[in-house]
Amino acid sequence: MALVGKDSGNNATVPRGIPKSGRFWKSEKKKFSTIIKTRGIKSTLQKRKLLKEKRDKVKESSNAIKQAKQQEKELNKQRRRDNIHRREENRKKSEVFQVITNSKKLKKMKKKQLRYIEKRDTTVLKNN
Repeated sequence: MALVGKDSGNNATVPRGIPKSGRFWKSEKKKFSTIIKTRGIKSTLQKRKLLKEKRDKVKESSNAIKQAKQQEKELNKQRRRDNIHRREENRKKSEVFQVITNSKKLKKMKKKQLRYIEKRDTTVLKNN
């Protein structure tokens, strides 16, 4: 008995007709499982070790460069902070001031004169 619907040993390919879309250059798609896969060229263990060593050396040198840049930035920041602090200290030292002991003088002063008056802690200045 012959089985219906199965190819009984006859491998003749059926010719394809013209595609409905009219794109005759398109080939018939194959299943993914039928595609022959090739593995890439496998490198030897020695080559892989050399590549790994090179990669590690490059990483190490790039990390060293990054570390140096970071340290340079930190030094610049610290120097800037020190300069600002020193400038502020020098400004405080060089201030010319006059201590007002009589509070009645303040009441007599006009608004414009009062704007120029600033309160300071004179105990710190006397010690220095």
